[in-house]
Amino acid sequence: MLKVNHLSKSYKTGSRTYPVLKDISLEVNRGEFVAVMGPSGSGKTTLLNCVSCFVPRDQGEILLAGQDISKANEKEMSKIRNQRIGFVFQDFMLLDGLSVFENICLPQIIAGKPIAQMEAKAGNICASFGIDSIKNKYPAEISGGEKQRTAVARALMNQPFIIMADEPTGNLDSKSCRAVIEAFVQAKKEMGATVLMVTHDSFAASFCDRVIMLKDGMVYNELRRDGSRREFMDRLLYTIGRLGGDCDDDE
Repeated sequence: MLKVNHLSKSYKTGSRTYPVLKDISLEVNRGEFVAVMGPSGSGKTTLLNCVSCFVPRDQGEILLAGQDISKANEKEMSKIRNQRIGFVFQDFMLLDGLSVFENICLPQIIAGKPIAQMEAKAGNICASFGIDSIKNKYPAEISGGEKQRTAVARALMNQPFIIMADEPTGNLDSKSCRAVIEAFVQAKKEMGATVLMVTHDSFAASFCDRVIMLKDGMVYNELRRDGSRREFMDRLLYTIGRLGGDCDDDE
């Protein structure tokens, strides 16, 4: 589904060049829930920004369903982001002036889909994700966990090839965090969703099929879940300890 080949990215400050991503190659398969973790400064957020083409890469290919999207122009990229990539951000990115239901409909409104079709689909998603009771409320009237579940539902409206999530549980308490991660798991099981999630949270990552660990802008290790979630989280914590302990990220 997603294939990244030899991706590099650096930033310049004056006469100095700072490499952030160094020849990264990775794959995310269809229907897979994958997390990216690593210490502060390892390049997690930069990787997600480059893969979604919000930030231009220096070198490398970014193949989404076989198409090198890094070569798309801005008009083509806007269409790709609306129809083929779903986004879930740490700060939700909901429009305060729209209801929960209207926020969920937004991708199909932008795509010019028939009203009856989009409303039926949004209704089904609301029921499936347990937010039917809040669909007529506005973002200011619901909890952080409900906002993020709304954001996940919105990301699924156009049945994208992949959902890219940037620290989706970063502003949530433990109960809301679990509800949001379970929404991703539900989307994977019931809708065949493919998810790439950047996170510093080993609890959230323990629900994934696989975790890619970054260190100093390179892939350090990949861990695959092949036992219980608790065992996987213990392996993640051990690996994080070897990486340097703290996977909080401010890059």
